[in-house]
Amino acid sequence: MTILVSEEIKSVCPEFIGACVEATVVNTPYSEPLWQEIHALEQQFRSTLTTESLKELTSIAATRRVYKACGKDPSRYRPASEALIRRMLQGKELYQKDTLVDLVNLASIAYGYSIGGFDADCFVGDTLTLGIGREGEPYEGIGRGLLNIQGLPVYRDAQGGVGTPTSDNERTKMTLATRHLVVLINGYDGNRQRVSENAEYIQTLLRKYCESDGGSYKLYF
Repeated sequence: MTILVSEEIKSVCPEFIGACVEATVVNTPYSEPLWQEIHALEQQFRSTLTTESLKELTSIAATRRVYKACGKDPSRYRPASEALIRRMLQGKELYQKDTLVDLVNLASIAYGYSIGGFDADCFVGDTLTLGIGREGEPYEGIGRGLLNIQGLPVYRDAQGGVGTPTSDNERTKMTLATRHLVVLINGYDGNRQRVSENAEYIQTLLRKYCESDGGSYKLYF
């Protein structure tokens, strides 16, 4: 995949750096060892974070700043990483979907970046462009129905929006049939090292849980 960052994103976040992990995978309904990792991280976060202090994590704070700069209220349309960690801290169980979804959620929680996971065979064209959602732009969030993405950062393929930090699109979501995976890490804090580490962590998880060689990743900005 070719990933482009639009000038409208660069104008509100010139320090943005992203990573695209691309891999061949085998998905499964459930992985007990993966969930053991998730629960271990959950215990760690409950001992070190609160629902207020998590907003100060650099990766989450930067995403919230970009939401505001784009005209979106980050407390109403929470970035996915923040929403997942909040759920943990509130003592609620994370939703269990399948191994790929659970794995991407773990990677997002571990580093605080909002991460999109996609079935690349569902993309239209071979290029994704990161821009800002427009008024009235059609977008169906996974499990959320029609989502107002005006003012949200959004990746678009040749057909339209496929991913935002709040919710990815039903059209390109990962399923048990997914074999060609693309994962996008959104580093609105501009921390190249942590974004790279997050990509490498995803590759490690794919090797452990998805019968994958980890694929490859590239940075984009």
